[in-house]
Amino acid sequence: MENKENIEAARKFLTSSLQTSKYISTALDESSSRLELLNQRFLSMQASLKLISIQNLPCSDVEHGIDSVLCSVSAVHKVFECVTQLKHSLSTDLSSDIFTYVSNTKKLEEALKLLTDNCKLASGWLKSVFEFLQNKTTVSTNDSYLLNLNKSLRILQELQTIENGAHFDGGSLCTALDKLEIAFHKLLIANSMPLPLVSLTSHTAQQNNDANQGMEFSSSLTKKLQVIAERLNANNRLDKCQAMYVEVRGTNARRSLKTLDLSYLEFSTTEFEITHGMESCIDKWGKHLELVVKKLLEVEYKLCSSVFEKIGSKAWMSCFAKIAIESGILSFIKFGKTVTYRKNDPFKLLNLLSMFKVLNGLRLKFNQLFRGEACEEIRIVTKDLITRVVNGVSEIFWQLPEQVKLQRPTCPPADGSVPKLVSFVTDYCDKLLSDEYKPHLNKVLEIYFSWRNELYEEGIVLNQIYSIIKEVAVNLDDWSKVYEDINLSYIFMMNNHCHFYNLRGTLVGNMMGDSWLSAHEQYKEYYAALYLRNSWGNLQNILVVSTSMSCQDLVKRISAFSVAFDEKYKKQCNWIISDEVLRKSVCKHLVEGVIPIYKVYLKNYILSVESDDVMVDNKHVKYKVQSLENRIWSLFQPKVKKNDNIKQKDLISKIKEVSSKFGLTLTQ
Repeated sequence: MENKENIEAARKFLTSSLQTSKYISTALDESSSRLELLNQRFLSMQASLKLISIQNLPCSDVEHGIDSVLCSVSAVHKVFECVTQLKHSLSTDLSSDIFTYVSNTKKLEEALKLLTDNCKLASGWLKSVFEFLQNKTTVSTNDSYLLNLNKSLRILQELQTIENGAHFDGGSLCTALDKLEIAFHKLLIANSMPLPLVSLTSHTAQQNNDANQGMEFSSSLTKKLQVIAERLNANNRLDKCQAMYVEVRGTNARRSLKTLDLSYLEFSTTEFEITHGMESCIDKWGKHLELVVKKLLEVEYKLCSSVFEKIGSKAWMSCFAKIAIESGILSFIKFGKTVTYRKNDPFKLLNLLSMFKVLNGLRLKFNQLFRGEACEEIRIVTKDLITRVVNGVSEIFWQLPEQVKLQRPTCPPADGSVPKLVSFVTDYCDKLLSDEYKPHLNKVLEIYFSWRNELYEEGIVLNQIYSIIKEVAVNLDDWSKVYEDINLSYIFMMNNHCHFYNLRGTLVGNMMGDSWLSAHEQYKEYYAALYLRNSWGNLQNILVVSTSMSCQDLVKRISAFSVAFDEKYKKQCNWIISDEVLRKSVCKHLVEGVIPIYKVYLKNYILSVESDDVMVDNKHVKYKVQSLENRIWSLFQPKVKKNDNIKQKDLISKIKEVSSKFGLTLTQ
């Protein structure tokens, strides 16, 4: 079966070769006939001119003129033979030897120009001889000689038009250049494969380099494209060549981008607000933009430079700029601008800093790739994006203390817990101080100050964050005065001092310093002691036992204790101590302050009744020791909410939502 297929393939090849040979033979026959005709005309012209040269004409200058004509005609004859041979070599289909074909095309151009120049020169000499003979020869010889001279002039004029005709449609040179254009296009298509960008997001650096190598042209292919482009450029056909290059490579670049999910680039500002997916989109945007610039456009830049290198930078930069735009680079810039159009809030500040990190990391590469007049559009929109990012970051950053201050008239949490604003702001400031954001925030502010011709100082970021924390503390100072129950105010103050103390070891805590942290630790203990004494001290007094107390007095006291405890528990069961360690410490102090006294009182009560059974079933004894202790340990527990995993809203909205729940003095 395989042998049969091989034989069939060989048969088709031989048939095709035979047809090609017939075509070449016919073309050669036609060219030979024309060459023979022109040879005969040349010989006739030479013979006529020789006859003229031997006449005894009165002017000796004619001899020199005729010799010059004969030399020029001889040169025309030789050049024409060369032109004919080159036309034959270019009349066949373009073979794999592109370099030879291009070389022959160039030789044909040169031969045609030389033919035209020699024809002009010979015509000039011949015309001079013609004019001389008209005036000097006898009538009997004049008609015959002049007739031959006219005939020779017509032949030279006909040959002189060959070069112009070769450039027109159907002309030998035009046809050869058409074939080169087709070859250029085929080579590009055959060697343009989309880059699987999506796979590069998880590959190692070595795999990325291997992928880049697969995108680049071999040296042999590059040289072929170079010589074709140069030949087309020499014949004023560079525009079409560039258009083909941009069409093929631009399409290839778009196909490469389609391997990525770039649907988010078309999201509107409203869609981002609804989905709250800005952070993940910006993360993808950064990774994708870096891939496009470093793995796709950098390769296209090198290829354009190589293929059109000898033509000039203007030519290849023009191609690259168009390919970059075709690839969709402007859609990445448009996405960035969409982010800048969002309303100002602290989350937007983080978004803009993430974008600046990407843009700043690609700054040198952008400057390298998108230079020159051809890339002006890309540079303009990129510069506009960077300007919006820098101004946006600066504007929001300077507004943060004021935005916190604006929440001062609102109310504290009803349960005495740490306000969400407080925890959010401290976490947010910790982010700003992290390596992920602080270096880029410093750089943005440095750029912002330089644009305003102002001096940037290194401590500006730390001073601003200190101002933010200070405004939070002032807010808590005002909110602490809102509570009607002083004990709840103590709980609130205890919670918030504990929250600030727990910042030890964080970036914010390190920035504020040990003395600031220690002060909050002391205030936490101080308000805990105030709460325990003021809230539960009078409960202990109810159970004080005296020797003169009757059984009836004991019953009244234990009933009063149960009522007082229930009132306190009912009032405080919804209060929260956010920190687990602090919560256990407070409950432990309550147990140690109440349970031992309660045990003693029950013991005295037991002695006043007949048995334990009566005591246990007695309606006046509501709590056993263990049940009372369990009741105390159940206080101040955080409430589990169903929607605790809901995504955070922007800070300004969050502040308005939760700031109605605070109050505490924390102005240390």
